[in-house]
Amino acid sequence: MPAKKKRYKDLSSAGIDEKLPAIDWFRNFHKNYTITIVIPEYTSLCPRTGNPDFGTITIQYEPGERIIELKSLKEYIFAYRNLGIFYENAVNRILKDIVSSINPIWISVKGEFTPRGGIRSIVEAVWPPKK
Repeated sequence: MPAKKKRYKDLSSAGIDEKLPAIDWFRNFHKNYTITIVIPEYTSLCPRTGNPDFGTITIQYEPGERIIELKSLKEYIFAYRNLGIFYENAVNRILKDIVSSINPIWISVKGEFTPRGGIRSIVEAVWPPKK
């Protein structure tokens, strides 16, 4: 008789709807350039185990009328420290929240997460979506 699989509470949407600090912006006066922001100390919690997750988040975008204000971005990212959220949800949530705040021409958010159990994950989300 096969062993029974352990059933876990469905945590697939953990962290998606949590209230986080707003990402502020300031007006952009230039065109046709790219901004890259590297956040090497991203941390959050695994929603299943509660163990800490570590990684580097890289945000690259072409601004439209607005530019991300970095102190507010830092406070926004720090809010993930005690948030149970899967890697995929975190990267896509960061993308969605930045797009809502600044409406860039295009943006890519990449999460490169520290290996756990011999597995390293890299998650990248882009906007506008690829066709």
